[in-house]
Amino acid sequence: MRKAYRVKKEAEFQKVFHHGKSTANRQFVVYVLTKENQPHFRVGISVGKKVGNAVTRNYVKRRIRQSLTELKADLKTDKDFIIIARKPTADMSMSEIKKSLIHVLKLAKMLDK
Repeated sequence: MRKAYRVKKEAEFQKVFHHGKSTANRQFVVYVLTKENQPHFRVGISVGKKVGNAVTRNYVKRRIRQSLTELKADLKTDKDFIIIARKPTADMSMSEIKKSLIHVLKLAKMLDK
């Protein structure tokens, strides 16, 4: 993901948390905030300490980022969203993570398909 596709600042994270809608499944929580006149989506990824040590958390983040890169064409463009990984994601394979992300993004109405 290029920098333009990321939500990085704390204030931006808080805006999505406080004003966005949340959707969840067992593995992920997604907060979505609509932003008009935005050329592409922006995503923030959060993996807490309950998931595991730093190595595990970074591993989960890389897998989420890769899944989002593969889904990039299908995601709606006028949205900022935050993905929060829950504990079970540490033990999931790449295909399971992608399948679960697709499920929660469909529930959040983030996918065009």
